[in-house]
Amino acid sequence: MVGLGILLIGGGIVGGEYFLVKWYPKHKESVKRETLAATNYKNDDLGFDLQVAAGINEKIETFSGGVRIFSPRFLTAGPSLTITSQPNPDKTSEFTPQELAIWETDGVQHNLWRYDFQHTRINDRDAALIWQYKNHAMLLTARVISPDHIVEANCTPGSADEVLYLQACEESVRTIKVAGPPSPQPPPVGGMEVLPGTMSTKP
Repeated sequence: MVGLGILLIGGGIVGGEYFLVKWYPKHKESVKRETLAATNYKNDDLGFDLQVAAGINEKIETFSGGVRIFSPRFLTAGPSLTITSQPNPDKTSEFTPQELAIWETDGVQHNLWRYDFQHTRINDRDAALIWQYKNHAMLLTARVISPDHIVEANCTPGSADEVLYLQACEESVRTIKVAGPPSPQPPPVGGMEVLPGTMSTKP
């Protein structure tokens, strides 16, 4: 009995080591790869398309002015991506400095937890990204503007793996392509442009 107990305990230890060292890391990497795999979504009526992470893109619900892409969970909130689009009445290609200033300072002004802001460009469109903790989960909001449309995407991991699904959210919203004429390129920041004929050399 003692020998059998030792054998069983030893076998359990070996099996546990194999699980922790060999199988689990490969399984975790496989789950990550499958979750982040890009899937196509296009909506001509709303004027955008993007690559949605497969771990989010299981069901689609459309509503007036938007669409909800999500992965349902039993008794818990699953990851979801809600995108709305509205016409751009001003036909501008950039957010105003006032809008950007409000979004950048909202975290401090309203004492919002885990708030972060980034002014960026997404597929050659002016864009803003906002991370914040809301309704017991992280929320990533992306706003993208073109002369024809203003698109807002709200993505949350829900109660799913926050690190993995927040990455899925970010990789998805950074692929948003907004329809319409090209946005003018922003002027270069810093540096000096040298025009032909302005350079001279001494003999």
